[in-house]
Amino acid sequence: MTKAEKFFEDIKNKKVAFIGTGVTNNDTIRLFLKKGIDVTVCDKKSRQDIESLAEEFEQFGAKLSLGENYLDPIFESDIVFRAPGVYYNIPELQKAQSMGVTVTSEMEVFFDLCPCKIYAITGTDGKTTTTTITSEMLSRIGKTVHKGGNIGRALLPIIEEINENDAAVVELSSFQLISMRRSPDNAAITNIYPDHLNVHKSMEEYIGAKKNLILHQNAFSRTVLNMDNDETNKLSEYVRGSLYKFSTKNKPDRGSYLDGDGWLCFTDKGVTERIVHKDEIRIPGMHNVENYLTAISLIHGDVPNKAIAETAREFGGVEHRIEFVREFEGVKYYNDSIATSPVSVIAGLNAFEKRLIVIAGGSDKQLDYSLLAEPINSRVKVLILLGATADKIEAAVKAYPKYNGESFRIIRVKTMEEAVEAARKNAETGDVVTLSPASASFDMYKNFEERGKHYKGIVNAMN
Repeated sequence: MTKAEKFFEDIKNKKVAFIGTGVTNNDTIRLFLKKGIDVTVCDKKSRQDIESLAEEFEQFGAKLSLGENYLDPIFESDIVFRAPGVYYNIPELQKAQSMGVTVTSEMEVFFDLCPCKIYAITGTDGKTTTTTITSEMLSRIGKTVHKGGNIGRALLPIIEEINENDAAVVELSSFQLISMRRSPDNAAITNIYPDHLNVHKSMEEYIGAKKNLILHQNAFSRTVLNMDNDETNKLSEYVRGSLYKFSTKNKPDRGSYLDGDGWLCFTDKGVTERIVHKDEIRIPGMHNVENYLTAISLIHGDVPNKAIAETAREFGGVEHRIEFVREFEGVKYYNDSIATSPVSVIAGLNAFEKRLIVIAGGSDKQLDYSLLAEPINSRVKVLILLGATADKIEAAVKAYPKYNGESFRIIRVKTMEEAVEAARKNAETGDVVTLSPASASFDMYKNFEERGKHYKGIVNAMN
């Protein structure tokens, strides 16, 4: 009997509640219903908001608890699965735990049951691209790769399809990691900057969540840390297994780095290998050099250098990350909807050599927008603002000591349609327009993917 089979056998007579519908929980709920497990689906949305999903779940035997008192059933449950968007430290979950209820998540259980090697990546910025790059490298050598977590899909629903010789490549957010008490075989932290401080009660809690990725590794594990990022580098003291670092500035004792001639290199035990030149990397920007350095340290030895270099030359990038949409009337439009923090926006701006037309703004994560002041004043010619953070971004830009209202324009709009139209009217042949929000999407969209798809639809419809 496999660990997965034993798990489902052990809980077949348990009452299981799922908090939140969405990408992470829906397929897991379907699996549990298929196994004949007693399932209650709890969601603060009304039935009208999830009508077709509610009918499907009820048809297969689920009970529903929706609306204002949606959390009531968790206190009568044996096991509660929370979606990543449900903050782990809410009073209701803490109370349930004190009553003996097991509070867990899809990803926590997946880590317990997964039979194959797990490569997991977290960080404030770069984790989606690094996860995808790692997956591409492993696929190139013939591995069956299961990519998921905070990217794409839940992995627990396919646990019975995974073999021990496969590879799982997982992106993890702070909301997933905050309750994790198991770490992967190979773990990488790309960087740590302030983020999600509208949810996490402090920066210390946010860092603590990221630290959980490596805190429970064993002596045979591999840990990859960013040597150039202070908060990440500080975590070196917690590493139990083999520590590898990456840097674009210095050569680490073990790990990957960018040398003075522009080569991405790997060094270990006194042996240094040149793998690929930065100018050969298909996706632009120094931040993508960092993403490749992270992946190289994470998989070196499991993937030959030739396959790493081939991936760098051929991989076209992640949807919503500096994604080329189209060229229209001599103007190139890019979608960087995944850039939900000032740091990720700055990386995107630096990927281009000319001044840009930027569409920014969204919901507020209580971030420091003063970080954008200098880059926007020096790299942007037209700034188009919308959403809840528009005032904060504009104030930060205007507070910059060298701000000059004549050097670039600030335009305020209310909708994405108005933003694209404003960009079109102010663009000249040869210009670049990018959606670089520096904010979450929840004031107007369900997530950054929906925002990016809406933007791309508007741009592609121009004629």
